[in-house]
Amino acid sequence: MQTQLNHKPAKLAIVGGGAAGMFAAAVAAERGLPCVLIERKARLGSKVLMTANGRCNFTKDIPPDRFLRDLECPGEAVAGISRSRFAADAIRECPPRKIIAGFRSLNVPLRRMADARMFPADGKAATIVHAFGDILRDSGVPVVTNCPVSGLQSAKNGFIVETKNFTLQAENVLIATGGVSYPKLGSVGDGQNFARRLGHRLVPYRPGLIGLETKDPRITRLAGRRFEDGRAKVITKDGATLYEYRGEVDCESFGLSGAAVYNCQRVIEHAGLDEYTIEVWFEHERLRFDNLKPRPVKEAIVTIGGVALDDVNPSTMESRKVPRLYFAGEVLDLDGPTGGYNLTLAFATARKAVASIA
Repeated sequence: MQTQLNHKPAKLAIVGGGAAGMFAAAVAAERGLPCVLIERKARLGSKVLMTANGRCNFTKDIPPDRFLRDLECPGEAVAGISRSRFAADAIRECPPRKIIAGFRSLNVPLRRMADARMFPADGKAATIVHAFGDILRDSGVPVVTNCPVSGLQSAKNGFIVETKNFTLQAENVLIATGGVSYPKLGSVGDGQNFARRLGHRLVPYRPGLIGLETKDPRITRLAGRRFEDGRAKVITKDGATLYEYRGEVDCESFGLSGAAVYNCQRVIEHAGLDEYTIEVWFEHERLRFDNLKPRPVKEAIVTIGGVALDDVNPSTMESRKVPRLYFAGEVLDLDGPTGGYNLTLAFATARKAVASIA
């Protein structure tokens, strides 16, 4: 039997306690906006804890305009609003420098890499998650963990948020449930399903920032080797260079991974290439591969696809279909390259949503 949690509707219910949800709750606390944070897993920030191999590359110290340019992919045909246009207001209001300053104000020591990537100085993602936990504890924000949301319904004065053990009334709801990669960490697509049932269009899921499969022995015999000074290039079937990136190239038992490969795979996916060549350089060796298959979406660093951007107002992150319903982070069809972009998008869109509500 369900229990009614309260008689007075919550001002804001945040569904999802990952990067976007934690940041949203912290901003709500800062602005004096009462909220409750609901997370399906037993702890907050499960996926954040594994970002950048557990080191948490939380942003990239670059100007907003460069950040926005980096979101676009060459060769992509955009039917509606582009990622950079959608994210422009949010990123300009919450740019990387502001995120960096925020963590420093919490006395989190930081480290800036030569390529402008930002990490906690101790190289531990738990440091970032604990910083959020401290804010929420000290601000008295109610946090309900180990609690999957099973339903979301529009009501007269907002929404009914349903769980197995209680029902919560909320004036506003922010869906921040993430994508569908790494489902064991809580990203199972429930937020997208809520959105679909409430009339929103979903862009089909595809893997973003994922390794490419090959059984070529020149790669598999080096499984476990990482080449920091690598390079990868995407070449179209016409022989034109579409994209090139310098960064890590890793050899795996399944094929290729690393930042250079991940960013090339993301471009291949967004450009919808069925026929292409990828060239990789490492240890003074250049290898060419045609039409490699990506690993499954459940292993991807980021999900391409989700709630269609045309259904959300970029000035507020509010649904164009359902008033007082907001979205932030990877639940949206919004993604960036590897290197701190996706956590920055989660933080900035969450801040935009909460600022709009407050």
